[in-house]
Amino acid sequence: MCYSAMIQADYEKYVRHYGATMSLEEFAMNVWAAPDRAKKRRRPKAMEDWFRTLADPKAQEIWHEIQRQRAERETELQQELFKQKKRQADAERALQAKVTKKAQEDLRISTEKISKLKLDLDDLQRVEPLPRDARFFPGNYAPVIVMEGGQKVIKPMRYQCRLPGWTEALERKFPGTYNARRDSIPKTWDKLFGHRHGVIIVNSFFENVERHNMEHRELAEGEKSENVVLEFRPKPEQDMVIACLWNESPDGDEALLSFAAITDDPAPEVAAAGHDRTIIQIKPEHIEAWLTPEGRSLEELQAILDDRPQAYYEHQVSKAA
Repeated sequence: MCYSAMIQADYEKYVRHYGATMSLEEFAMNVWAAPDRAKKRRRPKAMEDWFRTLADPKAQEIWHEIQRQRAERETELQQELFKQKKRQADAERALQAKVTKKAQEDLRISTEKISKLKLDLDDLQRVEPLPRDARFFPGNYAPVIVMEGGQKVIKPMRYQCRLPGWTEALERKFPGTYNARRDSIPKTWDKLFGHRHGVIIVNSFFENVERHNMEHRELAEGEKSENVVLEFRPKPEQDMVIACLWNESPDGDEALLSFAAITDDPAPEVAAAGHDRTIIQIKPEHIEAWLTPEGRSLEELQAILDDRPQAYYEHQVSKAA
């Protein structure tokens, strides 16, 4: 399953290369969510930063709200940082008097949290882009290209699809719907396949593997399985156009836009690295047909998924899992 991915961060490239424009209305609704939901709507920093330089007045309104939310988030992080620094100092004083497991754990946990909080604060305040700004995870929102009124439109959607007829309670029982297995489409995804198609543009994707599988060996006696996060990038270097299914669901007095990336049996090099699935990359020339599935046969749509670009997915252990 696709654990996470890096979006194409250059908005102008969406416009120039893919002929897609932003749905300011959908982005506005996503940013100005009800307060209890707004904090749950995490978006890649790179996607938010698109609004920094857009001249459209509505885009600037969205940017000002993003800045307000960042300031609110910064206050929360600063308060938590103060709390963890106090916890760290208390643990250090306690350990000087007597070594206890509680003090050791408090020191370890507070130190780890302080490091993460400082990184989060740096990300909020930083203007210069970094690769991690483009990364999204299940439950986060990412830019999805769909066809609307004959035009390609970018909409923010949650990376975990709520299937037709599902409630929020039912969704919690099946948290893996950020990926749609191709072999389960006829049974699980039939109400979306052939009806609601989208694509995401990514530069790389990440997968969880077990170290012993990556190293092609059995676990040693007494050895525990260790998880490793691998980042896969295509060679030759290219944008990956990933086939997706999406849905619009009622969510209280709002609408939830959500999507899943379609996965298939792994490419040989992905399997050799220890993972059993690969997201499906389609050729750019198939985007138009993929995004307009109504009236097309299932055979034609499956053929698009079969006709993939030439790519070899090189991998490395992720530096920021």
